[in-house]
Formats: sequence, C-alpha cells, structure tokens
Amino acid sequence: MDYIIKDEKLELIYEHGKGAWTYHLRIPNSKNIEGKWGEIVVSGFIDNFEISRRQLAPIKGEDKMLSVNSEIRKAINKKGGEIVTVSLYLLKKKEGITEKQILETFKESEVLEAYKKLNETEKNEILESIISQKVEEKQIKTIIKHIDKLSK
Repeated sequence: MDYIIKDEKLELIYEHGKGAWTYHLRIPNSKNIEGKWGEIVVSGFIDNFEISRRQLAPIKGEDKMLSVNSEIRKAINKKGGEIVTVSLYLLKKKEGITEKQILETFKESEVLEAYKKLNETEKNEILESIISQKVEEKQIKTIIKHIDKLSK
C-alpha cells in the first residue's frame, strides 16, 4: 500500500459555509500528489473507522482536503476542533471525472436524495455543467455550487 499518512494526529476542521467541506481534514504533505478532481482516491481509517474510495479535493498549491461527512463524525463521535488519528493510502488514479464520481460526491455530501428528486433534465444539466468544465478548479467550484444548492 502506498500510504499518504499513517497513524497521524490531525484536527477535524470545521469551517462554516464550505458546503461538503464544512467538516474536513487537511492531509499534510499532500500538495505534490498530482491529479485532478476524481483522480486522487484514498481509503484508510479515521479513528479506526474504515473509509473506502474517498476523493481528496485538490487545491492548487495547498495540501489536499478530505471531506468528513456526518456518518463518519457520528461513528467516531467527534466534532470540529477535535483530534483524530488518520491513516490513508492512495488508490490507483482514474482518468477524468465521471458521473459515478459526481454522484459519490453528492452521497458523501448528503445531497444525493435531493438530487434524485430532480427531473431528468435538471439532473442532466447539473452533470453537464460539471463534466464540461475543462479546468479542475472550475469543476470543483461547480460541484460545490451544486452541493450548496441541493442542501437547501
């Protein structure tokens, strides 16, 4: 396994208004891991809670972020500002963002049910608006925008 971090103590960060990344971890020494949105996939453990096939959010020139949804926070019984023990290993990179990855992100962000309630045209418009972005940062911003809208 290609560990990014192993048994490292990290702060569970809370930043109001960051959509799916309101609760997140900054993964130290990860800024040089190359890959676009959807390509940097990890598995591992947060406080002995197993996570599988989670996407790291690339941020230009900064360490990657890992969203920590309510399912994980409840399982580890932690809230923002508390320390967690994290081990993550990098999974094989994929090419390009896919519909499946977008839907997985919606699920992780707890907006998949709201997305499913939309009509087919609205769903297709959301997916197309994300996939059509050629620049990774624009894809991420578009995903965040849609997560924020779906969470309301």
